Amino acid sequence: MHTFEKQTESIVKALFSDLLNEEESVYRCLEKDSGESEQSAGEAPSNFDPVVIASRLRSMGDQCNMDFENTSQVVAEVLKGKIEKFGAAVDSLSRSWSNQNPELCYERAFLTVSVKLAMCVAKKVPAMVRHIQLVELINGNSRVRSYIEACGGWVSMQSLL
Repeated sequence: MHTFEKQTESIVKALFSDLLNEEESVYRCLEKDSGESEQSAGEAPSNFDPVVIASRLRSMGDQCNMDFENTSQVVAEVLKGKIEKFGAAVDSLSRSWSNQNPELCYERAFLTVSVKLAMCVAKKVPAMVRHIQLVELINGNSRVRSYIEACGGWVSMQSLL
């Protein structure tokens, strides 16, 4: 079984591959190869599929109707390639969006906004997508990590997203 951190890394790799229109089958082969070596003897195969989870996250991002172009200076800077401000932009937008929509918890807003903003970066400055520290952003946010783990981890999130 992969650790939470490794699962997040696999999901983000799959998401970035999707955003950059890379060949999904190549990613799946790499994931399968690396996954077999990490599985312990006698351990049941996992139904963890980073490509499915990345696809569901992307669907969440597609449903986000925020207009990032006119939200704030920090978002404008991210969309111009200042990727080091990505985390601050995601946190600010997530708080704002969840405050405006009480039915939307911060953690779900965070996941949606981070993916949507990554999608916008992929369109505006595709060369910078791989520089987004999305893995660290998700793994480092204790609220988001606790939310995912409370739902049963990434595997369970496949059906909740």
